[in-house]
Amino acid sequence: MSQISRYTSYRHDSAILPSTTQRLWLIVLIAVTALLPLYLVGLSDGRSWLILGATAFVASIGAIGLNIVSGYAGLVSLGQAFFLGVGAYTAAALGGEGETAADGSVELIGLGLDMIIWLPAAGLVAGLTGIIVAPLAMRLQGLYLALVTLGLVFLGEHIFRNWERLTGGVGQGRESAQLSLFGYRFDLDAEILGFQITREQQIYWLMLVILVVMAVLAKNLVRAKPGRAFAAIRDRGVAAEMMGVDQTRYKTMAFAISSFYAGIAGGLLFTITGFVEPTSFNLLLSIAYIAMIVIGGLATIAGSIMGAVFVTLLPKLIDVAFLATIIEWVLQWIPVLGSASGDPPLGISQIERILFGVLIIAFLIFEPMGLYGIWIRIRNYWKAFPFSY
Repeated sequence: MSQISRYTSYRHDSAILPSTTQRLWLIVLIAVTALLPLYLVGLSDGRSWLILGATAFVASIGAIGLNIVSGYAGLVSLGQAFFLGVGAYTAAALGGEGETAADGSVELIGLGLDMIIWLPAAGLVAGLTGIIVAPLAMRLQGLYLALVTLGLVFLGEHIFRNWERLTGGVGQGRESAQLSLFGYRFDLDAEILGFQITREQQIYWLMLVILVVMAVLAKNLVRAKPGRAFAAIRDRGVAAEMMGVDQTRYKTMAFAISSFYAGIAGGLLFTITGFVEPTSFNLLLSIAYIAMIVIGGLATIAGSIMGAVFVTLLPKLIDVAFLATIIEWVLQWIPVLGSASGDPPLGISQIERILFGVLIIAFLIFEPMGLYGIWIRIRNYWKAFPFSY
């Protein structure tokens, strides 16, 4: 008979992994995830899967940041794309290569600095931008706050399109920051101890390590005093203030930390492809991050990662042969979406947007806790088996 764990202190109750079983399974999960590139590299499309996995890890960092401000603090934000853009172009300006004209004038800002400088700077600049926006959160909430943060996306689009010395301009773009740490390039194939390591494998492992570090920091934050203050403000702002919770301080902190995470994610996201384009930071990108935390689960770090991985892998899953065939067959029977000839006018990207909407509605109605809630139900079922009724 397994021993029933009893929490004897608040410290034990609020521990990141309170039981030995949880710690063991987390080690297994990280080990499997870390060893996966050794298998994928041998597949015909293994490199594309590795790039997709690295993208999912970076997206998870941005989703964690959005969940801190919206899930934990209850401040609805639709401006995640703006903060991602701030981080991406801060990283590109500091870590990318610049261009100069014949007369010596700067055509494209780029200092070529090391990752140890441009990555924290991307987070800090985005975090400072979040602090500037934070005063709006003191006066607005709900729909009004969502509309203000939505305005940041359109403002950012205008700035990114027209500041050509920073962004390269629409249709041209610029190279992203280089993944170079103390002179070592992660974005080039290498040989380590006689083993050939591909560019994709190195990027995958680097993004995994950064995600683990950022997730642990976020988990420590939300289980400490700031996290409890965020939850109090989210649930009952007036009551929290009467209990001594400084709303101005903690709302500003929530925006700053969320923007910092978005800046880190933005700085890393485009190093995977090596190219940044100004039109990438649009409303659809913000909606994608909203979908990540809703599908994964609000107010949970693990749910943020689950949702980001799911949403990032969704286009690849849609593109699977049998699934694409099923979707095409279904669209033939929907007059609005299909066509009489049997060829649906919608592409993968359009189908992806429709699925975003359907999944968000479905999770909000049937499983508000998202994928994390489903995992909790499955875990509790097997813990109570055979008396799971």
